[in-house]
Amino acid sequence: MANSLYDKGRQRFLEAQLNWLTDDIKVVMVDTAVYTFASTHEFFASIPAAARITAPTTLTNKTSTNGAADAQDVTFAAVNGPSIEALVIYREVLGTDGITPDEAASPLIAYIDTATGLPITPNGGDIIVTWDNGINKIFRL
Repeated sequence: MANSLYDKGRQRFLEAQLNWLTDDIKVVMVDTAVYTFASTHEFFASIPAAARITAPTTLTNKTSTNGAADAQDVTFAAVNGPSIEALVIYREVLGTDGITPDEAASPLIAYIDTATGLPITPNGGDIIVTWDNGINKIFRL
């Protein structure tokens, strides 16, 4: 597999239903022995809980320049569990209570499985995700 945007994520960007700069964008580390990427997956609920090795982490200091999405590097603290082969980026949508995330309504954006340091086997230490500083940054539309 290669890094990819989810089909419905692309569509949401084109139809102004996703805003990289203002939406609550999260990233989670994933075990691909449990989750198999499909470009047609639409919502975070498509990622089985058993595949999510880390809790979702909010992307901060997001920018967009020349169609490339970027954010501050992310630190996942004290990570344990099976091997991590991918990162999944999505927009978190809250449920009707305004507090609890609604996984069935939180659209998937990007799947990253080709990056320096992947796969990685957690050892209880922190894992720092350093986004690409090249022209494509995290991803490019």
